[in-house]
Amino acid sequence: MIYVAPIFIGLAYVLLMSLVREPHRRRLNAVMVGGAGAAYLSGGGLGGWEFAFTVVATYVAYRGLDSWTFIGIGWLLHTAWDVVHHIKGNPIVPFAHGSSLGCAICDPVIAVWCLGGGRTPREWVRAMSSRTADCLPVTTPGTVAREP
Repeated sequence: MIYVAPIFIGLAYVLLMSLVREPHRRRLNAVMVGGAGAAYLSGGGLGGWEFAFTVVATYVAYRGLDSWTFIGIGWLLHTAWDVVHHIKGNPIVPFAHGSSLGCAICDPVIAVWCLGGGRTPREWVRAMSSRTADCLPVTTPGTVAREP
């Protein structure tokens, strides 16, 4: 369950964020990834590297105010930081040993959504159906479709 629940949490995050209209959705996600970048500061498990990571995460979040790609990159950076903390034994939630591992599983789900443009489920289905329609052969009544 420790591996499955974070995936559902990531999907729930995506669905809830999809309720926010653009451009507020993108900007809110930039703020969220900026906050995630500073999440480990209070633990100080990696010393000065915590501050260095926060500087990088803040820059990426700032660029994310205008770019879904940077928001996705921010979530992937946070995933890597989660893995480092999990391996070092310094979890994001001190009393929950597997919390950094869970975060490292959840964050890529969010990152994939962001790298895809942060679309709502409806927008994603429309994009997929239009791609499928472009691939179908065009026929007129009474004719047989031919392969190109």
